[in-house]
Order: sequence, then C-alpha cells, then structure tokens
Amino acid sequence: MPEESRVPVLVGVGQLRANRERTTTGAREPLALMVEALELAAADAGAPQLLRQADTVHAIRTASWAYADLAATVAARVGAAPRTAADTALGGHLPARLLDTAAAAIAAGTSRVALLVGGEAQASVGALGKAGVDPVAELGWSAEPGGPPPLDLDQLGTPAQLEAGLFLPARVYPLHENALQAALGLTPQENAEWSARLYADYSAVAAGHPTAWNQERRTPEEIGTVGPGNRMVCEPYPLAMNAMPHVDQAAAVIVTSLAVARAAGVPEDRLTHVWGGAGADDDPDPLRRTRFDRSEALAAALDRTLAAASLTAQDLALVDVYSCFPVVPKLAALHLGLPREAVLSVAGGHSSFGGPLNTYSLHAIATAAQRLRGTDGVGLVHANGGYLSYQHGVLLSGRPHPEGYVGRPEPVAVGHPHAPPLLPATEAGGQELVVETATVEHGRDGAPQQAFVVGRTSAGQRVALPSAPGDTATAAALSLAALSGGATTQVGRTVSVVSRDGTAAVAV
Repeated sequence: MPEESRVPVLVGVGQLRANRERTTTGAREPLALMVEALELAAADAGAPQLLRQADTVHAIRTASWAYADLAATVAARVGAAPRTAADTALGGHLPARLLDTAAAAIAAGTSRVALLVGGEAQASVGALGKAGVDPVAELGWSAEPGGPPPLDLDQLGTPAQLEAGLFLPARVYPLHENALQAALGLTPQENAEWSARLYADYSAVAAGHPTAWNQERRTPEEIGTVGPGNRMVCEPYPLAMNAMPHVDQAAAVIVTSLAVARAAGVPEDRLTHVWGGAGADDDPDPLRRTRFDRSEALAAALDRTLAAASLTAQDLALVDVYSCFPVVPKLAALHLGLPREAVLSVAGGHSSFGGPLNTYSLHAIATAAQRLRGTDGVGLVHANGGYLSYQHGVLLSGRPHPEGYVGRPEPVAVGHPHAPPLLPATEAGGQELVVETATVEHGRDGAPQQAFVVGRTSAGQRVALPSAPGDTATAAALSLAALSGGATTQVGRTVSVVSRDGTAAVAV
C-alpha cells in the first residue's frame, strides 16, 4: 500500500432531514442545512478542525434557492479558506464523480482535506410560497441573488428534444422503460409489477433510515395501483414511481488522507476507504443514441468501476443505484447480472428516501460509508445525471485497497456511430412511422392527455414528436390501456405524421 498521506479515506458523514411538517416557522434555507450537515460530518469524524483545514470545497448545485457563490459561502461559514471552492452544474452524477475526483487529488498529493456538500429546501420554499412569506425579508434568507433559480430550457434538452416536448425527466425516462419492456417481451402488467416490487422494497429500506423523507413502508399494491392519491403521470409510471423533489434534506462528507485522519485523531472505526471509481458520458440527447432499451454509458461506467478494482458484481457487499425512475436500477441489475428482485439501494431511492435532485447520491455515499465502516466489505454507489446521460460509480470499503486508490475519475465518452439519422418532425409530414418507443402523459383528472412518440420512417430516419395539444383521442389510442388482441406494447405499431400551421404532430 502507498504511504498513508496518499491513501484517500472518507472520515465523516452528515445527513439531515428538516421541516418535514412543512411549516413556515420550521423553514430554513439550503445554505443553513448544508452548514449543519458539514458540522454533523465533523462531529461524526470526531475532528471538527478538519472543516477549517479544508483546501477544497465542492457545493452541489441546489435547485430550490439561488446563490452567487455557494461553495465559498459555505466554506466561510465553517471557517475554511480553501484554494478551490466550486459550485457544480446540474447533474445527479456529480456527487460520485466529485468524490472520485477528491480521492484522486488526495492520492496525487495535491489535496489534503476536501468537503463535499449539498442540500435542498424545496418543501419549505413551497410552504413559504403558499403562506405568502418572503424568505428574504421575513426570514433573512440569502439575497444574492436569492429566490428560486430561473429555469433555463436550454439546460433541459436540445432543440430537437424541446421541439418534441421531451424536456422533462418524467416524459423521457418512460420512453426507456417502455422500450425495455418491449425488448424483454414482458407484458405491461408484468413490467409494472416488477417496478412496484422494486419500489416497495426501497420503501422498506427508507423506513429504517433516520433522514428519509418518507419512512412509511409501502406494499407493491400501494405503489402500483393507480388512483386519486397515486395518479398516472407518464405511462407506465404513477406518481409513486417518480422522484420526490419536494424535500428539505442535506448531506456532507469529509475526504482526507489516512495520515491526516490519524493525525487529527479520527477513530479507526470512522474510516471508510475510497478505492475510486469511473464514469462515462453519453450524448446528452437520447434522440441521438442508438437505442432506448439500454444505456451504453451506464454499462461502461459500471464495467470500468469494477474493472479498476478487479471485482465483479458478486464481490459487492452493497450497491446503491440511482433510482429517479425504475428503469435505471433495472438496467443496472440486468447489466450486472443480478436478480431482478435485488434491492440496489442503501438509502431508499428517490421516491421514498427523497429526491433532493443533484444531492441524492451524496446521501447514498454517506449511508454506504456508515454501513461499511469496520467491515471488509466493498460497496458500489452509482450516480446518474441528465437523461441517462452522465454516469459514475465509486467503490468504498472498510478496508484499504492494496494499491490505495485505483480510480479513473475522468469519464470516457460513449459514441453512437450506428445511431439513426434524426429527421426534424416538420420535414416528416405525411409519412408513416414505426413506433420505436412512446409514452402517454395523463392529466390530473387521470385521463390520457398527450402522447410522445419516437419512431422510424421507411428510410430508417428517427422522428420524435408529440400528439397535437387537445388530441386526446390519439393519446388514448397510444395508451398501454388501449392494447388489444394480445398486443403487449405500442412498439412496432404504425402511426402517421400530420402537419398543420407549420407544426407536426403524431396521429393514429
């Protein structure tokens, strides 16, 4: 093993849940939650001085409140004067990638103490808005710039995605789910039961987690049954299978070297070794990838992470796979060769534990670290960003790797040389398409409202487009509920592209 000053360890973790009751008096801004999470991490390590010694601070992008320089502000609040204080962009993959990067810097000798922190207060922001309370004027929340960050559509998708209406995760991930269901030859009921069982198992994990937002253990029937309290959002996902972003949660971890940890008096039973990991970045536009029933980037990230340490999935004591929607852990389990009933979560998933947007995997990292302390087991935490676009895995263990750090934090780029050419919908008027994948969005009244279709022309070009607003007949016809005659999927059926007033829409 290399010298102790080059062996990265995670020495303190802090997690918290706040204002579960959504009261105005209990509301605190994300900055305050993050500072508390760091203080909890320092207390967990038994070495509060490590906060002040930090030379690197990374603040995960918060979506519930706007800050001009969040990392530097957090650093100042805990008494640190880091050389590097950086705010991240959007991306659920970033906690794992930043942990890997921080560990690599420790191993290279360019960093001694790094802090990773993130948090959200969307539940409180919503409660204050409903009550007409100004968080800045009445509660003293940060005002530079303050307020919810502006929504930039360019960050939600490419022009082709925006044109097709595919700029929301709740619309895009179902496209992958329905393509996977068709590829596996499952019926909609079989696939829905698989998803419901997965998320019921995740709810059982969250029920035992002290900082989970929802600590109620739910049955597959409760999760999978569509009704007034569990409306269908985009097929095949009812509300209980969607991420829950309206939470107040924060997490923080402290990464340092084994030498610094021991010099600071961190107890041996608080050490978790960061073996390292690997990542892969896909084309950010799923319309420009080869297929929808798998993720090349996810497969590459998992393979590279395990290969770096010469491990297989069967060598892992625990796994947490990003679970904003069921298709992500399904794809991971299938690729790793794990049973479909495998519970790939230590935190409880975005629906039950809570989906604090970009910060979820930092909670998973903190939880995995706590579970692995004092054991010889190895755990894998996977993180996903975009629309299955950015992937990263990281390995943690209670024991050191013989080589210290074996990660490769720089992601590889995944190419799609055989992806079909993308034809603008406005140029496909009058043509027929064979459906490659599709989903139907339901209104709050429960009825099919709009369909979103990706299809192929007779020339093999890919076209993505929605049904026309108000054309509920087409939406209903493309619903899974409309399947008949033994059909199990809308994939493979033929639809038409109609043009009107310069716009294009799908019709049946």
